[in-house]
Amino acid sequence: MKEYINQGSQDTRSGFGAGLTELGRTNPNVVALCADLIGSLKMDQFIEENPDRFFQIGIAEANMMGIAAGLTIGGKIPFTGTFANFSTGRVYDQIRQSIAYSGKNVKICASHAGVTLGEDGATHQILEDIGLMKMLPGMVVINPCDFNQTKAATMAIADYDGPVYLRFGRPKVANFTPADQSFEIGKGLLLQEGSDVTIVATGHLVWEALEGAKTLNEKGISAEVINIHTIKPLDNDIILKSVAKTGAIVTAEEHNFLGGLGESVARVLAENTPTPQEFIATKDTFGESGTPAQLMDKYGLNAKAIVAASEKIIQRK
Repeated sequence: MKEYINQGSQDTRSGFGAGLTELGRTNPNVVALCADLIGSLKMDQFIEENPDRFFQIGIAEANMMGIAAGLTIGGKIPFTGTFANFSTGRVYDQIRQSIAYSGKNVKICASHAGVTLGEDGATHQILEDIGLMKMLPGMVVINPCDFNQTKAATMAIADYDGPVYLRFGRPKVANFTPADQSFEIGKGLLLQEGSDVTIVATGHLVWEALEGAKTLNEKGISAEVINIHTIKPLDNDIILKSVAKTGAIVTAEEHNFLGGLGESVARVLAENTPTPQEFIATKDTFGESGTPAQLMDKYGLNAKAIVAASEKIIQRK
């Protein structure tokens, strides 16, 4: 098996901050807006270096989206920053009408997604955001897996002309992808080759999938692991090529199984190669207060759950 080394756990939101800082130095059209969460979004360095290219909107997220849409008319590339719950659910109408409908070049950057937000609890732990955003026509949806990939994704979306939703998180997680990677929107990554079951994971669940694949290998089960960092547009080809070999698939995401990555994958399979599938995701529920590790365990969003689902799905082949 290919071995992946954790280079030192870091939060993916810091990857966003690092990427935004780099963009501030290399792309004069990039501007940033925040809804009173500069520290949480790791925007401090960008602001220090580019004070005239930052707008503190305050706790007025709908206003922030409207201002961002307007800035694109003058050729600017606005990056909005707040928690995922306030980047999507609270401002869905503004995103739909002012950004998506007219294809505005706004980058909606959302931290503290999923249950790993932790102690703030259910009101802040949005588990529906991927579904909300992927349904908007023309909206690109990206959910990177670690610090390095989030930094690369942040820089890549500045070169893409159109609206993007970039989702990342609060907790420190394994940082295992290359620091010098190039990020290609819509292109999945084959991390581990296997022949018995395909594990397609996104975001924080990618490392868990790799850890699960190790356990499965010890049990004599060969798992193929694919990192789907772009939920939309989805890389259909890498998924179909894999299931043609394995004949079974597990999807893993820190999101509701209704409307997330798993349902997008199921549609691709139904249209091309119907394949037995198990879903690692939250099951039509809100979150709750707790530590990230406690919540990932309770809601079955870890390597242990991926192993169990893989063993189960193989029996359905």
